[in-house]
Amino acid sequence: MKRALGIALAVVALAACTKTGQVGPSGGSGPGAGKEGRANAYTIPHELRIGDTQDFDNLNPHLSTALILGNLNQLTMAYLVRYDHHNQPMPELATEVPTEENGGVSKDGLTITWHLRKGVKWSDGQPFDGDDVVFSTNAVNNLANNEVGRDGWDLITKIDEPDKYTVVFHLKKPYSGYLPSFFASAGANPCVLPKHILGSLANINTAPYNSKPIGIGPFRYVDWIRGDHITLEANPYYWRGQPKIKKVVYKIIPDRNTLLTQLQTGELDLWAYMPPAYVPRMLALTNMASFRGPSFLYSHVSFNTSHPALKEKVVRQALRLATDRKLLRDKINHGIGILQEGSVTPASPFYSPVATIPYDVAKANAMLDAAGWVRGADGTRAKGGVKLSFDYAAPTGNQDNDARIEQLRTMWQQIGVNFTAKHYNTGLFFQVTGGIVYGGKFDVTNFSWQLTPDADLNPESSCALFPPKGQNISRYCDPALEPLLQQEKAAYSIAKRKDIIAKAMPLIVDDAAFEVLYILEDVHGFNKDLKNWQPNNTTPFDDFLNVDI
Repeated sequence: MKRALGIALAVVALAACTKTGQVGPSGGSGPGAGKEGRANAYTIPHELRIGDTQDFDNLNPHLSTALILGNLNQLTMAYLVRYDHHNQPMPELATEVPTEENGGVSKDGLTITWHLRKGVKWSDGQPFDGDDVVFSTNAVNNLANNEVGRDGWDLITKIDEPDKYTVVFHLKKPYSGYLPSFFASAGANPCVLPKHILGSLANINTAPYNSKPIGIGPFRYVDWIRGDHITLEANPYYWRGQPKIKKVVYKIIPDRNTLLTQLQTGELDLWAYMPPAYVPRMLALTNMASFRGPSFLYSHVSFNTSHPALKEKVVRQALRLATDRKLLRDKINHGIGILQEGSVTPASPFYSPVATIPYDVAKANAMLDAAGWVRGADGTRAKGGVKLSFDYAAPTGNQDNDARIEQLRTMWQQIGVNFTAKHYNTGLFFQVTGGIVYGGKFDVTNFSWQLTPDADLNPESSCALFPPKGQNISRYCDPALEPLLQQEKAAYSIAKRKDIIAKAMPLIVDDAAFEVLYILEDVHGFNKDLKNWQPNNTTPFDDFLNVDI
């Protein structure tokens, strides 16, 4: 199973999703209100302009895990299962979601049967059938492909295709993460690929497809002008019918102040996953509305446990004790965010509270003293020739995150720890092969993980999922935790999974391979003329067919 990465940081969780037409304090309407029944004169009918700071190294979900690319995937790519307004799986290219109750999952949990829709076409007009699903499954397990991870996929021992619209996966052992891992839209999971385009290639790593994918969504790619914009158009072959919006332009704008200005001036219509520092200013714009709801994203600081010093648990625990997360939330996030230790959002049915660890510099210093880490003349601690001096990797174009890093620098200097901040283009930062995060080219880093609906803890914590086999970028391995992670993967029952997660989470927290700064909340700011958008908390662009502007 995979996760989507996020750079944007959002706000504090509510009891339920809300969609509000938030206007300025005066309650006035936007520029040019009333023209042709629109709130804003600048609105281009049936054309949506999305802005974000994030750039990409490719557009293939098999090879990239960027959170914002996930939004484009939901609009364009082929998935067996999507997610509804309540974050529940619903059939897309499958005619039903396989479960134990409907017989799609066998009683022993070793067989998953997919019944596929007939009459579906790819966005180039070619027919879709079970051959595409079989090919795509083999593509994930093809070691020549630079897949983000194969957790779960490597359990598939055989694929049967009794007819062109039935595909049966046979597993070595039960795998409760079959949703969303196996071609579902939540998280950064792989899509179904077109065999007629990619089937003859030895690998998909450098295929032209990666720059202009063919999918089965309400939209299809038109062009990608790297570093500038991506254009989508309505997919004339989409099996559910034609979307009301006819054109989507995703604009890459590295500077967030410029992005906010363009929302105000009407050059953009939507900014998804807004960082907290910009939310108050967005809410003051009379031409904007907003969505706000509890997030499955969590902001975290990750430590590379394969590097000297950070291998030692006491160092990681001391760094967490020296992190004043309340100050970070209040000063950088304007009081927005849920402070907790575990990574499972309170919005999840799998949530169980973990005891809060307080900010305590004195205790952190005492722990490092006892462990033999001695301050040098420059104030930096060292032991055995290894100094507590790190490389801190971060993506460019995120001023509030830069401010957060500088606050961490001041906090950690109190316990004799220093670091050098190094910034990277977002494409390189999250690049699966040779990139900074997956390549382990950091000591410390921070961004946001997105927890998938089934709350699988394996991706960032399992001993078996170090890159390139998975997304455990901390290279963290706890022999006491691993059996619980494997039990979670085998438990189809929600009650059993919740019990396992409740046992596993305190172990993960204690080891401190990463520290959760806070749980986020999704905030999307958008043109008041955007109608019928009802984003959920896992796949906000999954239901976009009847959205219009």
